[in-house]
Amino acid sequence: MFITVESSPCIDRDGRGCGACCVAPSITTPIPGMPNGKPSGVRCVQLDNRNLCKLFGKPERPQVCLDFDSDMEICFNGKEHAHNYLIKLEALTS
Repeated sequence: MFITVESSPCIDRDGRGCGACCVAPSITTPIPGMPNGKPSGVRCVQLDNRNLCKLFGKPERPQVCLDFDSDMEICFNGKEHAHNYLIKLEALTS
């Protein structure tokens, strides 16, 4: 289970992140290190090896990431559920 903490969203008790919102959706705006954004299913280069965003809390974090809010339906039912939910949402909106 993941909890939302001030330092980074969706952190488990072992300090690992979920990262589903940084892998599943496509992002069409520039990300530092990914000037053309990223396609759905591609891991953002800003995720570290613990699935935590390296830009969280920094001014260079993209607006699209700032606009994404953790959601009970998406984020609190496990990493696999979150990933699958976001992939389905991506398919419905593309």
